[in-house]
Amino acid sequence: MNKNVKTTLLLTLLMVFFGIHSQAQSQLKTGDLVDGIAVVVGDEIILESDIEDQATFAKQQGAAVTDKCEFVESIINNKLLIYEAKRDTLIENRSAAIKENAGQKYDQILGQFPDEKTMLATYKFRTSYEMKNAIEKIDTDNYYGQMKYGRITDKADVTPNEVTDFFNMYKFQLPEVKDEVSLSQITMYPKLTNAHKDEIIAKLNKIKQDILNGESFESQARIYSEDPGSAANGGLYKNIAKGKMVKPFEAAALNLQEGEMSDPVESDFGYHLIMLVKKSGKNYDARHILLKAEPNDEEIASAKKEMDSIRTLIMDGKLTFKDAAYRFSDDKQTKFNAGIVTAEDGSDKIEKLNLPPTIAYQIAGLNKGDITDVFQDVAQQDRKTVTIVKVDDVIAAHQLDIATDYNRIKQMALNKKKNEMVEKYVKERLPNVFISINDRYKSCVFKTDWRKTADNK
Repeated sequence: MNKNVKTTLLLTLLMVFFGIHSQAQSQLKTGDLVDGIAVVVGDEIILESDIEDQATFAKQQGAAVTDKCEFVESIINNKLLIYEAKRDTLIENRSAAIKENAGQKYDQILGQFPDEKTMLATYKFRTSYEMKNAIEKIDTDNYYGQMKYGRITDKADVTPNEVTDFFNMYKFQLPEVKDEVSLSQITMYPKLTNAHKDEIIAKLNKIKQDILNGESFESQARIYSEDPGSAANGGLYKNIAKGKMVKPFEAAALNLQEGEMSDPVESDFGYHLIMLVKKSGKNYDARHILLKAEPNDEEIASAKKEMDSIRTLIMDGKLTFKDAAYRFSDDKQTKFNAGIVTAEDGSDKIEKLNLPPTIAYQIAGLNKGDITDVFQDVAQQDRKTVTIVKVDDVIAAHQLDIATDYNRIKQMALNKKKNEMVEKYVKERLPNVFISINDRYKSCVFKTDWRKTADNK
């Protein structure tokens, strides 16, 4: 119930993309698809296989891609933004960081497989280099496209009159709102007993002693670490910027000398054994071995009992849900906001179809003001939790109306204005950007006359 993308979602998206990528490769090998340059925008090249891959990927995500010419034009627009972003001195060049992060994502995915060969075979990549390049390309385009879009639309805003005008003009075209709910939650992480903590710490101390006796930190990380993002890489994280890691980890790492190893360190992720590899200015390299603090059945039962007591106080009117969330919730994203759960766009209205299955099941049949029984769930970093959820509101499916959906309509009007600003920017930049389109798209009628621009170079 948080806004951060979970590892499983990342892996699913990458699986879909890589599956598409491999299909295009196999088509190339069998001669079904003759690959080549479809479009050149500045020094950005769009291959025929890129267009096929992105179209298939869009369809997999539920988008309608019925007009290939329209789809190609959207890709050209995006590439022009990316080309301009790379030339914009106010946009930070993050190529090195993106490349490093691509390697870390690769290692994170690798941690889900028994070995590299199995992973590459699953994603249909021939080499690790090829797969890392694919990840890096996705991240690079996303970064530069988003940064340039943000720079162009930074000062965009709409007045109440503009929102009203937008609604009056498009109200018969606006989508219907599906069934929604507004929810609040109180989430607690079951606390480990001292005996359980001591057991984990003792295991880490044993690993540390084995390393001091000659075992390599890297090999022990591969064997014991429960961090999917680094275990396969010997526990290594490179070029870590200060502030990126959780505070206990960073404090311990930066208090070490190069080559020195910490005692067990506790964080929200579990318990770490950390070795500082290198310090370089504001960045550092470190290896770690993570043992997650997984609660056992007894500890989960104890947390459920405590949460049930809190629920009883709320139901009896002795404690408000808002105060209980602030006092007892371990979810930092909601505890300071009266426990209110927000969607990706920041709204407190969430479509029922987009609810996690566990939450959807728990609130089924409940009405406004009802509170679920205590139930077990899984939160960020796959940590086990015990949770109660309050149904703050139930909104039936309806046509958008400015009286009840003003903020949503305002966002739509703002998005329209932003898109118009980007469209204007693209047209202004066209005379200064080389664009070449393959003749196989000569029958396309584009909104922007890309060919005329190219011919006039």
